[in-house]
Amino acid sequence: MLEDSVRSLAKGKNFAALTTLLPSGHPMTQVMWVDANDEHVLINTEVGRQKFANVRRDPRVTVTVIDAANPYHYVEVRGRVVDSVTGPVAREHIDALSQKYTGAPYAVPIQTERVILHIAPDRVRANG
Repeated sequence: MLEDSVRSLAKGKNFAALTTLLPSGHPMTQVMWVDANDEHVLINTEVGRQKFANVRRDPRVTVTVIDAANPYHYVEVRGRVVDSVTGPVAREHIDALSQKYTGAPYAVPIQTERVILHIAPDRVRANG
């Protein structure tokens, strides 16, 4: 079960920083839209992007979700990508995320295929 503090921030209109590991071992961080279900932090990306290649090779990630109303309030989730979902479910999810963040359907052309990364927490740290 995902902690309430994580789920609350991830379900809100708050941005996350997703850190993955490049083949060289260096960290790579991007600001992302974020979501959650009862057990996992959810990140939606494309299968052709570097972050997806990174998690296929090494599933360890860190996701920091920052409260838009108070940037000193955040949660850090260190964990692993334990599942990935493609197809119509991933497409519907990116449209739902776009509605949450922009109020409109997802308008960016999809270059490859959308994928939802399911991140299971190993460690959670909350601030604020």
